[in-house]
Amino acid sequence: MAIRLQPQDFDIGNELAALTKGRHNIGGVCSFVGLVRDMAKDENINSMTLEHYPSMTEKAISVIEAEAHKRWPLEGTLIIHRYGKLKPGDQIVLVAAASSHRKAAFEACHFLIDWLKTQAPFWKLEETSKGSQWVNARQSDEQAATRWGASTSDIQNPEK
Repeated sequence: MAIRLQPQDFDIGNELAALTKGRHNIGGVCSFVGLVRDMAKDENINSMTLEHYPSMTEKAISVIEAEAHKRWPLEGTLIIHRYGKLKPGDQIVLVAAASSHRKAAFEACHFLIDWLKTQAPFWKLEETSKGSQWVNARQSDEQAATRWGASTSDIQNPEK
């Protein structure tokens, strides 16, 4: 299990190789890489700035990661999320789930990105030619996260 919040870019190949190195019990790795788009609401995006409170964000992501390990037989997970000012085409996030079998890896990866998108406390500021605006959560992301059941309030209140 590994979680990293960082401003610098990452190398997908190196990260996945490190996750699986010497781990012959892993039969499959599923990964997702999120990128900054150049369009939102019919406006060109010049940049996106992601902000967070480190201890709060790390704690929330740890709860999400632990939930994935409860639900699926995983041999390892990796979550890297960038913060700071990013440009269109830049990598934002890498999520990987490793398991003995592909089904668990696929499902856990899908779960991790859905819950990460909706439950990890990041604030996104988009800069366009019309100015800057904070990005609100999209209802489609919320719907995707709820398909996994369980309580997302556990993320917001992990001491319960």
